[in-house]
Parts: sequence; structure tokens; C-alpha cells
Amino acid sequence: MRITIFGSGYVGLVTGACLAETGNQVMCVDIDARKIEALRAGQIPIHEPGLEPMVLANAAAGRLQFTTSAAEGVSHADVIFIAVGTPPDENGSADLRYVLAVAEAIGTHMMGFKVVVDKSTVPVGTADKVRETLDAALTARGIAGDIEGRLSRGEPGYTVISNPEFLKEGAAIADFMRPDRIILGAGADEPAARGLQLMQRIYAPFNHNHERVQVMDLRSAEFTKYAANAMLATRISFMNELANLAEVLRADIEAVRRGIGSDPRIGYSFLYAGAGYGGSCFPKDVRALQKTAEEHGRHLQVLAAVEAANEAQKSVLSAKVTARFGEDLKGRCFTVWGLAFKPETDDMREAPSRVVLDDLTRRGATIVAFDPVAMPEARRVLSTDLGDRMGQVRFADTAYSALEGADALIIMTEWKAFRVPDFVLMAKALKSPVVFDGRNMYEPDALAEAGIDYFPIGRRQGR
Repeated sequence: MRITIFGSGYVGLVTGACLAETGNQVMCVDIDARKIEALRAGQIPIHEPGLEPMVLANAAAGRLQFTTSAAEGVSHADVIFIAVGTPPDENGSADLRYVLAVAEAIGTHMMGFKVVVDKSTVPVGTADKVRETLDAALTARGIAGDIEGRLSRGEPGYTVISNPEFLKEGAAIADFMRPDRIILGAGADEPAARGLQLMQRIYAPFNHNHERVQVMDLRSAEFTKYAANAMLATRISFMNELANLAEVLRADIEAVRRGIGSDPRIGYSFLYAGAGYGGSCFPKDVRALQKTAEEHGRHLQVLAAVEAANEAQKSVLSAKVTARFGEDLKGRCFTVWGLAFKPETDDMREAPSRVVLDDLTRRGATIVAFDPVAMPEARRVLSTDLGDRMGQVRFADTAYSALEGADALIIMTEWKAFRVPDFVLMAKALKSPVVFDGRNMYEPDALAEAGIDYFPIGRRQGR
């Protein structure tokens, strides 16, 4: 099939590459000319395992194209995905200007029947706004009347489908190619049925083992995405609160996690205590869902607590550092392993490391940081975060070189390369053998044997 993806960011590029991989003719459209030129030259703007070879192979095979022309993108395909950003507005709601700008472009250029697919994470009711924008663009062209009437006269017409994404950064290719569910929201008229048939054809290669497609109404599909992320964020914040209490009670949160995770009603996923969640999805979507509730006269008390708990959790490691070394950190140097909000990505959006570096540099500390992937992006965002204090931060070439002469190691991201370090070498390299572990990567006894004071989250601390 011929498919167009508006937006060549994280969701759009992964979606385009994976749909091209299954034999479709895909065109990715983006207004950023430099990004499109880079993609044409084989340069991938984001770090995602498996994405680069997939993009390069399908571009070489002619199944994946890139353009800045909206008209070219609209004319290319009958199925058009909107996968542009929905950044948080000043009041926390999702900013739909880019989604609606794409809808206007589709309405301006469409000929024949188009399936317009909302792939971006959007608030409930966005499909209605997309329809209104499409209708306004068609009316401006002198095309009026109901959609079925337009189509019967051979005029342009459309249906809007909601198809939310459930991609985890660092595992997006696997999530797309082997999805646990495919949500399709649609109306109940004939154009919607026609659109669903096309969407079923697109997703047929992902349904060999069992049927993964779930069809529902548009608003339920839109709500499903926010509900899923809100539930996962809730589990993380809940476990972080339990971990903080476990320290006071001298309990071990890892033992607690295994104990409750073995209950099939609970399960093990998203039960790991740590330094808080970040990234582009959970923080933004939790706030957007709360804003949607407020607009309808509701207050989501649980989600308000989830957000507050997460913001507080980002400062837990800083508090552990000052409890050990004092409030005044002038003359102190700390190594930070990991900067991205999670492993296998260079995404620094709302990463807990940004809060910790801000806290420590404000107290006068210097930082030596290492991340296997995210250091270029970290330089960019931290220069804005820290301003003049950016001079207190330098980046190391390797994880071990970052340790030399530091007062302590702070672990912010659970990269695989950090999982089995040489604790003896670590203790020798550090000025004072102290480790603050924001991801509970190690067993306390192993560090105690190496003579290292260990400060995880919700576990036995020190030696």
C-alpha cells in the first residue's frame, strides 16, 4: 500500500520504517528541511536500536522516501498518518497546533478518498477537531456537503481513524513489529468501515499468530493511550514512595518487589524503584490527562499525587549526597554514570539527571559525566539548564576515566554497560569509595565486600 507519514520524529520515523519493512511504499513528510536532507543522506536524527539499518535498507530499496512537500505527501497515499509532536502547552494541556496544521494541509491538497490516521498522542475529542479542520479546508475549496455525498459525486472525502502508538523508547522496533495490541478507533458510517478495511490490510502482517487489532469508538481509542501511560506512571511513583518508606523501616524494596510481583494480579512490570520517571510520554501525558479532567469539572486526585511524587523523587539522590557530604559541596567532584532518562536512548526530556546536576552544581559541586549515547544531547540541554554553571560539568570518554579522583559515583541510568563493573577498580579510582545508585543496579553485599559505601533507593545503605 501507499502510505504517508506526517512527522519524522520518534513515532513517525519508526512507524514509517516498520511499515516500509513490510512492503509498503512509505513517504515521510516533515517541515524541517535539514532533517529531511539528513534522512535522505542516511543520517538518523534519533538513537533507537535497529532503526538506522531498517531506514537505510528500505530507503535503498525505494520503499521509504522523504520530502518537505505536503502536497506531494498527500497525493502519494490513500492512508495518511499524523505523527507530529503534541508538546505540553503552558497550562499542561497538549498543544494541537501541529496536528491541526497537518489536517489543514491534507484538506487543502486531498483528492479522492483519504484515511486520516491520528498516530500522535492526542486528548480525547481530537478526532472531532481534525474533522472540523478538514471540513473547513474543503469548504474553502468550494467542496461542501456530507462526506458520503461528496464521495458519490467523485469529490474529495475522508474518514478519521485513531491509532495510538505504544512504543517504548529503546525497544520501539520490537514493539511495532511484535505489538501486544493494535488499537483502532473509528466512527460507524460507511467511510469509517472503508477506512478500517484499509487499516486492517496495513496491520495484517502483524497478526499472523493471533488477532491483535481492537476496534473501538474514536474517543475510547484516544483515551486508551492516556489511560495506559497514566497507569504505568502510577505504578512507578507508587513503588518509589514505598521504597522511600522501606528505607525508614529498614526493609528491602527489592524483596518487596519480588513478593508483590509474584501476585498475578499485580505482575512485575514497572515495579522498579528509582530516581523517578522522565522522557517525552509519561510526564506530558499525566499532565494532559489531568488538564482534560479539569476542563470537564473533574479532579484526578491519584494522578496529581503521582506527578507530585515523581517530581519529589527526582531530588532523592541529591538529598542522599548532601546527607553524606553536607549542604556545601564546593570543592567536591561527583561522577555521574548515565544521563538519558532511560537506557537505549539519547532522550534527555525531563530526565532525572537534569534535576540532580542542577541541585549539585547549585551547591558548588563539579561533575564528570559519562553516558554511552546521550552526551551530545546532554551538552545541548544542560547548557540551557545550568547556564554559567555549565563550566562545572565536563564529559568523560569512558565510564572508568570519569571515576578518577571523584568523591563519589552517582548512577542515573541503568545502561547494560554499567551492570557488572569492577568494584575493586571502582573503589581504587574514587577518592572516597561511595556509590549513590538511582537505579538499584547492584547487590549491597557485593559493594560492601569491595569496601564501598552504597546508597541505593529503598535498600540497605552504607557498609
